[in-house]
Amino acid sequence: MNSAPSALTMLLSRYTTRRDFLVLFGGAAALWPRPIAAQQPERMRRIGVLMALAADDAVAPRFVAAFEQGLRELGWVNGANLRIDYRWGAGDTDRFRKYAEELVALGPDVILATAGSIVGALQQVSRTVPIVFVTTIDPVGGGWVASLARPGGNATGFSAWDFSLNGKLLELLKLIAPAVTRVAVIRDPSVPAGAGGFAAIQTVAPSFGVEIAPVGVHAEEIEGAIAQVVRPPNGGLIVVGPPSSLFGRVDLIVNLAARDRLPAI
Repeated sequence: MNSAPSALTMLLSRYTTRRDFLVLFGGAAALWPRPIAAQQPERMRRIGVLMALAADDAVAPRFVAAFEQGLRELGWVNGANLRIDYRWGAGDTDRFRKYAEELVALGPDVILATAGSIVGALQQVSRTVPIVFVTTIDPVGGGWVASLARPGGNATGFSAWDFSLNGKLLELLKLIAPAVTRVAVIRDPSVPAGAGGFAAIQTVAPSFGVEIAPVGVHAEEIEGAIAQVVRPPNGGLIVVGPPSSLFGRVDLIVNLAARDRLPAI
C-alpha cells in the first residue's frame, strides 16, 4: 500500500500539469487583446478506493492513514482539493462488482484497487476510468494488463508476488517439518492467480518427495477442508494467494492448524 499513493498522485499531478499548460498556452493566445479574467478555483479531484478488506479489519485504519499521508505529502488533502470515496469489499466478489459500479458512477479521476479480482470487476464496468492496483498477483495472466512493460488499457500498478516464491513456501515447510509427505494447497477458486501459485508448488514438489493436492475452497469451507487434511499422517498445509476472500479468515486458519498440530504456511 505504501507505494500506491505515489503512483496515484503522480498520475493526478501529470494530469494537472498538462491541463494548466494547455489553459495557459491556449488561453493566452485567445485572450491576449482582452482583460485577463479572474483565476478560477481548481476543480476538486476525486479518487475511488475499493479495498479487499472489511471496514472493521484491524489493519484497515493503517492502510488508509498511509495512503492519505502519502497524498498529503504531494499536496493532495482529502476534504480540501481532493475527495476520496472508500468502499470495503470484505473479500466478497459480489461486493466487488456492486462497489465497482458505485465508484465508477461517481465519476472519479482514478480508482485504487487492492486486489486483482477488484481490477477485473472495475474493468467490467469501465474501460476508460484509470485504475491503479496494488497487492495484485500476475496482472498479465489475469488479463488486466497487456504486459508488464506496456500495460495498455486503463489499468497499471504494482505486482506484489512472484509465482516462483510459492516454491519457496514448500521448501520452508519441509525445513520446519521434514516428515511432511502430503501437502494440501488451499486456494480460492474464484481468484484465477491462485492456479499459478499452485502450479509453482506442483513443479518443485517431486524434488522434495511431497505429494500435492489442490483444495479449492471458499471462505466458509475452510474448516471442513482443513479437517480432511489432518486425517492421514504426515500432512501439511499451504495457503496461496491472492487470498482476497480469505483476508477475514487468517486467524481461523492459524487457530485450526495450531489445534490440529498441522504444519502450515
